[in-house]
Amino acid sequence: MRYELLKLTMTHPGDVSELEKLLVDGSVRAEDIKGIIAQTEGDGYARGYSTLAFQVLLSGYLGWTHEEIFDRIPMMMIGKTGGLMSPHYTLFIRSGAEHASGTTVDPTGDKRFVFGVASSRVLLPEEIGTTVQIDVAAETVRAAIADSGITALEDVHCVEIKCPWGIGGARSKASSALGSAVALGEISREKIDEASINGDHSLYSLRTSVSAGGEQTAVRVIVMGNRAGADSKLVAASGMMQDSFDLAGLHEVFSTLGLASQPVLEADEQRRIRQVFVNAGADALPHVRGQRHTMHTDALSMHSGILAKAVAHAVVGGVVGDATILCSAGSEHQGPQGANLIAVIAEAAAGTGGGR
Repeated sequence: MRYELLKLTMTHPGDVSELEKLLVDGSVRAEDIKGIIAQTEGDGYARGYSTLAFQVLLSGYLGWTHEEIFDRIPMMMIGKTGGLMSPHYTLFIRSGAEHASGTTVDPTGDKRFVFGVASSRVLLPEEIGTTVQIDVAAETVRAAIADSGITALEDVHCVEIKCPWGIGGARSKASSALGSAVALGEISREKIDEASINGDHSLYSLRTSVSAGGEQTAVRVIVMGNRAGADSKLVAASGMMQDSFDLAGLHEVFSTLGLASQPVLEADEQRRIRQVFVNAGADALPHVRGQRHTMHTDALSMHSGILAKAVAHAVVGGVVGDATILCSAGSEHQGPQGANLIAVIAEAAAGTGGGR
């Protein structure tokens, strides 16, 4: 199977015209689209409008109902684009024969980019934000890893999750992040109880980003990483910025891919970048490096998550030279509080293996 990642821009929340052109000319086949992550403008209603636009377009090619499109293809709409964030969407494309879980690959081959997708059963309202959701999320992440064919957990570099909002979306996001951490072997399940959810901040995943939405009733997962012998010209790497000023942490991620990013990526290296996924945590703390900020107290305090995204996006985007990197906000067990989690998907340099 061949793995590809495409990024297309949007001129309004329902704009899927760039994808439509690719479908019309045959550059992309609808049946090969296995997941979509979009950075959409506007509120939850606009996010739903974006989802509907993809449903309408793809149903015409696949012959599925809108509900079947929603159920079968994880579609993660990350709403609200603060600062210089440019609306866009990323397509996860897998073409060729489906592989069987556990398929043996050439162990001498370079590690290249792969992804896997999975969706859980529908969660009951009373299960959202509880240890039940932790276990459901863990099971779903494991299923997505199996779908990718990755056999070594250290080769997983990014787990993107969209989950139900429920009563208090923060607990739903927290439960999903903890479940992912369990699946990735970052946390022992025995260490987690109901009080841990948004209570014990020493428990977190370094490779998971979670968004919640009222349109979701299940846990949707896209796992990204590398696998030896995979048919892809891309490679994934991941890491962390200790805070939004930690350029050294950001540069370290790029260096694992053989990319010189200090002070910024040069034009040739910018063209190698397919997408950067950032999870921003600046609003988790009331300070940065001991200096007070006012994300939670100033006039825009109700939009602290958007402010955190805008800050991280500007810092990372300035190095990458791209306004269409994907940035979400989430401090609920998604890295140490105040940190930014970074995952980079780029074209592999000649003679290099997978990133770490």
